[in-house]
Amino acid sequence: MQQHWKRLADGVELAVTQTDKFKTGLLAATLTIPLSADTATAGALIPEVLYRGSRPHPDMEKLSAATDGLYGASLSTGVRQRGESQCVSALCGFIDDRYALDGSAVLEPAAALMGEVLLDPVLQDGVFRRDYVESEGNNLADRIGARMNDKRSWALFRLIQEMCAGERYAVDKLGDGAQAKAMTAEALWTAYQALLPAAKVTFYYGGSAGPERVEEAVRRSFAPLLTGRTAPVDCQVEPEPRGPVRTVVDSLDVTQGKLAMGFRTGGITMGSGGYPALLVCNALYGGSANSKLFLNVREKMSLCYYASSMLDKIKGLMVVSSGVEFAQFDRAQEAILTQLEAVKRGDFTEDELAAAVRTVSSGLRSRLDSQSQLEDDQLTRLLFHTSLEGEELIRAVESVTADQVMETANKLKLDTIYRLTGKEG
Repeated sequence: MQQHWKRLADGVELAVTQTDKFKTGLLAATLTIPLSADTATAGALIPEVLYRGSRPHPDMEKLSAATDGLYGASLSTGVRQRGESQCVSALCGFIDDRYALDGSAVLEPAAALMGEVLLDPVLQDGVFRRDYVESEGNNLADRIGARMNDKRSWALFRLIQEMCAGERYAVDKLGDGAQAKAMTAEALWTAYQALLPAAKVTFYYGGSAGPERVEEAVRRSFAPLLTGRTAPVDCQVEPEPRGPVRTVVDSLDVTQGKLAMGFRTGGITMGSGGYPALLVCNALYGGSANSKLFLNVREKMSLCYYASSMLDKIKGLMVVSSGVEFAQFDRAQEAILTQLEAVKRGDFTEDELAAAVRTVSSGLRSRLDSQSQLEDDQLTRLLFHTSLEGEELIRAVESVTADQVMETANKLKLDTIYRLTGKEG
């Protein structure tokens, strides 16, 4: 597996993972802009409308026929959040040329179809089709509204809103439901026209083709995007809480309480030297089935239906997610914090540390076996210019010591507590 990188223009980059490991190739094009409440709804709606059809293939039936003609290629569009940026992406997975029955090239027509979807949409009176915008606007509003149906995710969403209030990170990558319903074809077309020249552009390819061939296909299919741009991609990292610990309480019609807790990592992110130790610290504390939260708070003390921790490696956050009985909020919160204090003191065995290291290293290795996860990792690396990745990061994780874990744990500071309780009566 060989990694290649090239700047095609200012603000336009190409990453190629050349490998014979997979039977399929993957090509991705991503346009990245800063998260903003003013543009997030349009940014989330644009890829959905683009996926409805291009000028040569003006509806989903014809677009599906085009992918069927590429040995059943899978074409998708979507929106992601990376740090405080919104990423509009188009991805196409297709059979590697080695397995095409007639030896024909698949990369080039797949790239052409992607470029067509991104840059040559079907129009009506010079703007997006109104029925497509209305339909997808309603779908997006429904998707935003449905967030509350998963109370575990909703609690984490609300925690981030409160913890990062005033930071771009708190802006919902899907935007606002009311704005989505009210979006007009003219307004969305204007936002699309503003996105194309302003966004940072990243291309990724994974498969057996060489980097020169991939570059040629990208240049031919995405020429309008290969112009210099100065789109900044950054992320505000708050090393410490900005004030005393806050507790936020919401009441909904639920039968199980949700307790979410947000910590600042002392400024440690994926670009920091302490990042491998942070990964191990998280796995030891709450990020694995052998963690202190799972074995003690959930299993031994039976205070939570579930209890785990996770990281945002770009923003420098660790969040704990747990489900509790309403009467156990205080005890569960105390137990969760007690387990973190134990990690800070070094109150863990060599076996616990080794299990945490194995969990992280095996998770990182598994990402090398997935086309989609390789693309996701390379996108993050291109956006934030981090150097540790792949086998190098795995080796760094496997050399993490107990002292490094303790040092990292002592940098974690509680910022915000969120409780979701039931309504009275």
